[in-house]
Amino acid sequence: MRRGLTLLATAVAATAIGAVPAAEAHSIWFAQRATQLALIYGIGADDLDSVKRQPQITGVAGYDADFQPVGTTLRVAGPLLVVDSEGEAAVVTAAMDYGLWSKTADGEWHKKGKDEVPNAQISEHNFKYAVHLKAPLTKPLPVFADQLLQIVPVEPALPQEMGKPLKVRVLFKGKPAAGAILQRDLVNDPDEAGVKTAADGTATIAIRNQGLNVLNATYVGPSDQPAKYDRMEYRSTLTFVLPHLPE
Repeated sequence: MRRGLTLLATAVAATAIGAVPAAEAHSIWFAQRATQLALIYGIGADDLDSVKRQPQITGVAGYDADFQPVGTTLRVAGPLLVVDSEGEAAVVTAAMDYGLWSKTADGEWHKKGKDEVPNAQISEHNFKYAVHLKAPLTKPLPVFADQLLQIVPVEPALPQEMGKPLKVRVLFKGKPAAGAILQRDLVNDPDEAGVKTAADGTATIAIRNQGLNVLNATYVGPSDQPAKYDRMEYRSTLTFVLPHLPE
């Protein structure tokens, strides 16, 4: 318990830039749904309505094992947004501009800037990113153009067993993001305090699951429009699946 409290205290004491956000805690990530790869919006076990939020998705892309582009789109399939690729995509990415949000004293969030919510306690512009590894990496993962915030494994070969250490680097606009908060399992432990990245943007976690892993990084930067919002929150996921034993 003391270790958990220490981590939480560290997160709370972080500075405004790179600090743990107090606001929009949802992310986007990729996960398999009935043999299809889907883009999920939510937090923890809460898969919310991705289809309703499709207009806020600014891009989706696919890449082969050599990181060359593969034609990739999202298709509405009932309540899901599923991925369609023209060829075999080893990596899939997505980006979302979730817009402006302002919080008032009653704890409610309003989808407006503080110029429209005069009594706002805090206002943010939220962005969300996702990278999914469909196939094992054979070379270092590059920084993708649509990912302003990205989690990149330091070594191409990922451990294949849960509990093994994994060192990653969090990059913001291609440069190390010091003080970002890295959580190792957004789905099964969404309230985890996480760990802060070092000056070089790196952090090491123990792989959580022998199955789907959803790493989540959060970084908060200064506002580019202070009259409308106080800060900009970026959230990025890296997902991959470790194999289970043969049936």
